Amino acid sequence: MNKALQVGILAGEASGDLLGAGLMHSLRKLHPDISFTGIGGPEMEKAGLVSRVPMERLAVMGLVEPLKRLPELLGIRKAFYQDLQNNPPDVFIGIDSPDFNLGLEVKLKALRIPTVHYVSPSVWAWRQGRIKKIQRAVDLMLALFPFEEKYYQQHNVAVCCVGHPLADELPLQVDVNAARDALSLEQNAKILAMLPGSRQGEVSRLGPVFLATARRCLEKWPDLKIVIPCAGEARKAQLSAMLENAGLPTIKLVLGQSRTVMAAADCLLMASGTATLEGLLLKKPMVVAYRMAPFSYAIISRMLKSRYISLPNLLADKAFVPELLQEAANPEALFAEIDKLLTQTESREAVISTWESIHQSLRRNASDTAAKAVLALCQK
Repeated sequence: MNKALQVGILAGEASGDLLGAGLMHSLRKLHPDISFTGIGGPEMEKAGLVSRVPMERLAVMGLVEPLKRLPELLGIRKAFYQDLQNNPPDVFIGIDSPDFNLGLEVKLKALRIPTVHYVSPSVWAWRQGRIKKIQRAVDLMLALFPFEEKYYQQHNVAVCCVGHPLADELPLQVDVNAARDALSLEQNAKILAMLPGSRQGEVSRLGPVFLATARRCLEKWPDLKIVIPCAGEARKAQLSAMLENAGLPTIKLVLGQSRTVMAAADCLLMASGTATLEGLLLKKPMVVAYRMAPFSYAIISRMLKSRYISLPNLLADKAFVPELLQEAANPEALFAEIDKLLTQTESREAVISTWESIHQSLRRNASDTAAKAVLALCQK
């Protein structure tokens, strides 16, 4: 392909901004005569995008805030669609943010503009009726995980599994000693990392449970080192107050550095979420817990179609990671699972071996693989 290429591209949050920047760099490497138009954050702007509106205007979370912001969000999408309609790109790439991007992609595909969606929605897990909209919206799905590729093939959606950029970034061998040195932890210590979440509500629900679990662990292993990374000053203040109330001054709080804390640990107790993938790539045995408001859980549990909630189990297609939800996530049950991880050598080794295999399977040079798939679509 020798002609100049114009790419429409849109990311609505920070994780998509990173993925978009990597894809833009790879596209330019493979096709230097290329220009980008769309919406993105600081990393995509460094890669050459002039964002039409600040990306932060699209970054909304929860159930209520998107409803409050709906008129503004619909206005942004309508204006962007009209711009692309008047000056059609050779391809449009929507990165994650499915509630925003899929509606736009449906309209663009109807204009015969090739559409790519980068990062599959969790349609395989819940709200499976969305597959019909995806079929109408997407010419090519760029999936991060192999099990997603199989799902789209079953539903006749063109798909390419590009792997996960984090798997490309993280080394196959973890330097535990360097991580412990960075945190001033003893090299021969037994270390448990606790990650109760990054949001105030998550920490409010899981923090006390995790600290009660920590107390039981310290009763059995007085020399155990427990480290909690804090996602910002607000979470550190929140957890500091919890530690003071619980009378657990020996637990170490670290501002940020969650990757280093996980790398230093022997095992992890963590909230369910994307951080579990990082724990897998760092080859750590883990216990996953989650609590949410009872009403929200009642709704979501009825919609959930997947056997597992944690990415490690989904990727392994087997329950390697204990998943404890709602009232099952109690100190006695969590301690029992941590006890197994710290004492049963054979099961630890089996988990670590599985994580190594999955890491290899996800190392696919994600940005370059995605760029090649996009260019192949354009050539059609």
